[in-house]
Amino acid sequence: MAYYDFLNIIFSPLLKLPILWAVILMSFTISLIIIIITKYTTDQALMKKLKEDLKGHQKQIKELRGNPAQAMQVQKKAMELNMKYMSHSLKPTLITFIPIILIFGWMSATFAYESIKPLQEFSITVNFEKNTNGKVDLIVPEAITVIGDKIKNIENNKATWNLKGIEGEYLLEVDFNGQKHQKSVLVTNSDKYIEPIKKIKDSQVKSIQINYRPRKILNLFGWKLGWLGTYIIFSIIFTMGLRKLLKVY
Repeated sequence: MAYYDFLNIIFSPLLKLPILWAVILMSFTISLIIIIITKYTTDQALMKKLKEDLKGHQKQIKELRGNPAQAMQVQKKAMELNMKYMSHSLKPTLITFIPIILIFGWMSATFAYESIKPLQEFSITVNFEKNTNGKVDLIVPEAITVIGDKIKNIENNKATWNLKGIEGEYLLEVDFNGQKHQKSVLVTNSDKYIEPIKKIKDSQVKSIQINYRPRKILNLFGWKLGWLGTYIIFSIIFTMGLRKLLKVY
């Protein structure tokens, strides 16, 4: 994908860092960009007033707990103010939505999984349409070793092989009823990997999947998080801090 190669060039300095720091810096950068765009594409005086009015209405609602009818009227006004605030927040969201989605796609393709190391055992699964039966053959290059039988029976609409190999990029080939489908796999000492799933159209073979190990980059009190969980936590922290620092409402 062209955009993936472009983002690789843009973010290449990050790829030299430990993955945790790369994700933290990405989180800070994205949060900063969103806050700056929000600051300069919205009427901050109006946004501040709407927020203050919302807080005032919320305080009134608490004070009117003994008067449900009046509290309901105040709540309606608060909802109207909230809708107005949300509509004004829509512009920066629309501006940043597509770039953020593209960056998230790049991060998923870069940080989500552990790479396959030389001579480390890994597996490949071929998924079939429902009620598919028969045998399927996996054809591999000489540098890749199949652990067990190369020809497998299809069970529960899938077949799985365990493999290992020396460093390099390889094409694995699946042969089912004379139809052949290929999937690339990368064996490397670096942190790189090739996309895990290849979807197949117009065939009983639905997809070919390399079963990478999910990468855990942050241990939070025994709770091990991948790139997305790590990003969300630091994004919340940075967004709250930057909003206060830059006075963005």
